[in-house]
Amino acid sequence: MEATKTGYFSPTRIAVIATFSALAGVLYIFNFSMPYAFPSFLEFNFSDVPALIGTFALGPTAGAIIVLCKILIKLVFKMTSTAFVGDFADLIIGIALVVPAGLIYKKRRTFGGALIAMAVGTVSSVAVAILANLLVLVPFYVSFFFHGSWDPLIGMMRALFPACTKENFYNYYLWVSVLPFNVMRCLVAIIITLPIYKHISKVINRINDKVTPKHGDGAKLRRINVSAIILGGVAVLALVAVILIRNFITG
Repeated sequence: MEATKTGYFSPTRIAVIATFSALAGVLYIFNFSMPYAFPSFLEFNFSDVPALIGTFALGPTAGAIIVLCKILIKLVFKMTSTAFVGDFADLIIGIALVVPAGLIYKKRRTFGGALIAMAVGTVSSVAVAILANLLVLVPFYVSFFFHGSWDPLIGMMRALFPACTKENFYNYYLWVSVLPFNVMRCLVAIIITLPIYKHISKVINRINDKVTPKHGDGAKLRRINVSAIILGGVAVLALVAVILIRNFITG
């Protein structure tokens, strides 16, 4: 979807970004671990799916905004447990997926272009995840949470890798845990996105064509703005409802 005369943040674009952000935020909150395959602190969620679909439908800028909004939504309803370091890592890892993919797909809007875009986005996101864990997350956890002791991290790793020690920790963690976990995360998002993103993009473009005001049509523009606000409000209310239901069930 290209920017219209109303500017990049057209009412339709704002409403769609808000909807995808709300969905990504909900999916980001509902994460789960796979302790039989990966260390329990590597938690999986499906929030990359709406971020990737939104990127293909609206462009890389919108994709980056969706990733940022999902982090902010999560922080509103579920405060950080990592002193914001983990949340920041998730932000840059998510952006590393959607921005390269969005830039490539913007130039090659074909199925082959989508495959190349997703492949490059996956490589970028996985590389950033490995670097973030190596340079930021693990050193921060050891220093801030564990007061310089490696024992808690090694203890969690030994549930899967009994031979894990401080000396070989990164070999097990980066290459046997972080690498396959993030490859799986990206592949799941790709497998879900590929069959449906074109259909969603067509719907968005159809709506945009119908509601984009012609020059001087101020009354129609006001109606569109009201519609955008309503759609955004519905998305936010849906998010709040899901969070409240979750808290009621678990609480």
